[in-house]
Amino acid sequence: MVQLKQQSYAEYITDRQGFSGEGRLTDFLTRERGQLMLGGRANLNELAESHGAPLDVVYTPQITTQVERMHAWAAQARARSEYTGAFLYAYATKANFAAEAVETALAAGAHYETSAAADVTIAHSLWRQGILPENRLICCNGSKEPNYIAAICDLRVDGCESVIPILDDLDELGSLLDCAAPLQIGVRERAAGNRDGRHPGQDRFGLSAAEIEQAAVQIAASQHRLVLYHAMVGSQIEDEAHFLDTLRESVAGYCRLRRHVPSLRYLNFGGGVPTSGYDMGFQFDYAGFLTKLMMTIRDTCAAYDVPMPDLIGEFGRYTVATHSVFLIEVGAVKAGQPGDPDWYLVNSSLMVSLPDSILVEGQEFVIVPLNGWDRPVRPVRLAGRRTCDSDDVYPRPHQAPLMLPDMGAGLILAICGVGAYQQMISGRGGAHHCLSPEPARVIFSEVAGRLRSRYVPQQDQVTIMRLLGYPPQHMTVPLRFERPATLPAPRSLALGAATARRRMRERVARAH
Repeated sequence: MVQLKQQSYAEYITDRQGFSGEGRLTDFLTRERGQLMLGGRANLNELAESHGAPLDVVYTPQITTQVERMHAWAAQARARSEYTGAFLYAYATKANFAAEAVETALAAGAHYETSAAADVTIAHSLWRQGILPENRLICCNGSKEPNYIAAICDLRVDGCESVIPILDDLDELGSLLDCAAPLQIGVRERAAGNRDGRHPGQDRFGLSAAEIEQAAVQIAASQHRLVLYHAMVGSQIEDEAHFLDTLRESVAGYCRLRRHVPSLRYLNFGGGVPTSGYDMGFQFDYAGFLTKLMMTIRDTCAAYDVPMPDLIGEFGRYTVATHSVFLIEVGAVKAGQPGDPDWYLVNSSLMVSLPDSILVEGQEFVIVPLNGWDRPVRPVRLAGRRTCDSDDVYPRPHQAPLMLPDMGAGLILAICGVGAYQQMISGRGGAHHCLSPEPARVIFSEVAGRLRSRYVPQQDQVTIMRLLGYPPQHMTVPLRFERPATLPAPRSLALGAATARRRMRERVARAH
């Protein structure tokens, strides 16, 4: 009997994605001479060889690329639709508060969107330093506790005229009206959050039509001005027709309010724009979507005889999801139950590194191997070795398994799309589930056209234990999870990072 040759991973990707093995894999990932490249410049294979895995690779120039792309698509849309209002790109900083992410987005021209008091405090500091320019809007969304409102008023009294609190509840208005300096104020439309029942988590935000009218009357009688109308549909909306249909009535709501509130000038259509970080075959016509959105607004404004507003988009995941990649290593293979895929046990914690995989229904991530492309492809599931938790698996039990090289221990995987929310939900610098330490981090930035990098060591066990209140005498034996930085890197990634570390430990032992 002739035994058919099993398909290699490279052949599988060619059949599935039409990818030849070299060139553009996604709009942020390429493969060149067998090396996986982030943003075309950060060589992930070399980084894995130099620093081992797990490793967090942060490539901030990708953020600049995302902002510039959206501005270019908006310019095309304005020209096609003959839209006379401006287009403003706001970064929703809750997606990633890291200084390198926020400052890169601002340098690329983004405005600022906040969701909590601490966020306004960061904005205030950046504004004072000049990193957040005076001509950038600071749109303050979310439910506002007293400290949030106080932070907004402090920023305004300090001289920042571009801060715009957006009412999420009428109870917020009284305190804002007491602000000593005149404020620009926005209102959030509640109906947009769940107009068709697809986004139930959104329907708690914002004001009813009657409450918006009541707020407009109160603001008109004060020293403040109503300038912004906000309508947020949902998150990661790839259904363009649904997106536009839901927003159409919100545009009409803006126009009805604008007819008797002449100070109203901004229409904030919120976030929800999808990103390529979670699907290797992702396709979305951003320029086409913006063109249709601007045409809808243009025509609706004409019907109500009001001027076209300046349009604000809030981009969180879209801005930062693709600028960061986790590199993880398969340390062992464990047989699955009869008829089920085997387990690839990774030297990491998936539920700590990828909390969205548990929290967001159906959330997927692009996972690409750095090595083993010539090996046969097989179905597997990943499981974290640094917890003993049944939830520390990916994909989720109801999802299809991954197709990865039949290589087992030593296989290095790049998990993409982790630049948004993952570290913000899991936290940075704290004590994580099962005391899983944060990986080392390599952060790339671009200065005057030149790429620079800095290395942040892995979180150490002593720091973790101190956070939990253990005195120093209980921490005499530190746990090591990666190769000491003073030891040489392995000659080849094909050895596998685990094998390389074991050999180096043996050499160190012999030397002593």
